[in-house]
Amino acid sequence: MLLQLERYQREWRELEEEFQQLQETHKVYRQKLEELNNLQTACSSSIRKQKRKLKDLKYSLQRCKHMSSPEESDLIQQINTQIKDRQNVFFDMEAYLPKRNGLYLNLVLGNVNVTLLSNQAKFAYKDEYEKFKLYLTIILLLGAVACRFILHYRVTDEVFNFLLVWYYCTLTIRESILISNGSRIKGWWVSHHYVSTFLSGVMLTWPDGLMYQMFRNQFLAFSIFQSCVQFLQYYYQSGCLYRLRALGKRNHLDLTVEGFQSWMWRGLTFLLPFLFFGHFWQLYNAITLFELSRHTECKEWQVFVLALTFLLLFLGNFLTTLKVVHTKLQKNKDEMKKL
Repeated sequence: MLLQLERYQREWRELEEEFQQLQETHKVYRQKLEELNNLQTACSSSIRKQKRKLKDLKYSLQRCKHMSSPEESDLIQQINTQIKDRQNVFFDMEAYLPKRNGLYLNLVLGNVNVTLLSNQAKFAYKDEYEKFKLYLTIILLLGAVACRFILHYRVTDEVFNFLLVWYYCTLTIRESILISNGSRIKGWWVSHHYVSTFLSGVMLTWPDGLMYQMFRNQFLAFSIFQSCVQFLQYYYQSGCLYRLRALGKRNHLDLTVEGFQSWMWRGLTFLLPFLFFGHFWQLYNAITLFELSRHTECKEWQVFVLALTFLLLFLGNFLTTLKVVHTKLQKNKDEMKKL
């Protein structure tokens, strides 16, 4: 018994020593954390001051440009180029500094700091986002096939539509967090998911009836095609991004998107016919719904609203893809002229 007590006392002394070390380590950690917060505040303040001064300088240069000589114009152009480069540096710096959430994140998450401070954490979150998109695309594809060919029940349609709403809502939140951490996804491909969330929500509220049954199979067939195209896009875009990142031509937080981007041009142009076919299928959905809204039996407001939403998706997707293709062709044409 005495030997056991001595052993327990020895173990307690070891625990005491470890606890003292833990307290010291935690004290140092809190000091470093305070230093980190002070450095973050100082960096954020300096960046804001620099941005204001650069904005004033840029405005002054624009005023001087009209009255300058050719040599002075060249100097002004050089300074403007350097200002643009400096703004890009600020963007990269701010990706590692806490910042206020946008309106959408404030509404969803509140005033929570979503900035990931290490490259490892940023890349891990981005990879998780990509895997989430891939897995949900496969699940949505299987769900659409099941609803179209096997499960002809309204309740299964509701589950599928609810899954669409949840998927697009989650994408918008995750994309907003990635944008806060330095991802350069922007433009229509951000708005596209908000519009898709709204469309899926309206589909979810559409009551069963003649109008719904007349459009059901067309919508499910469109969902199957869309999931297949998104599945192809994920694999080819991720491979393309991997090569471009290895060459240092793309940011490590760039994402795969539903549309066509200029960096996809080489080796991925075969996707364009599928994308344009999907865009015009959205237009076909809009026309079908507009015709259904004029049907004598149509009493649901969802029909006309869905028609407008599909038309908006078609215009946004088609015009954005067309713009990217035109810009890329023009750029290639200019490069050929220089040669």
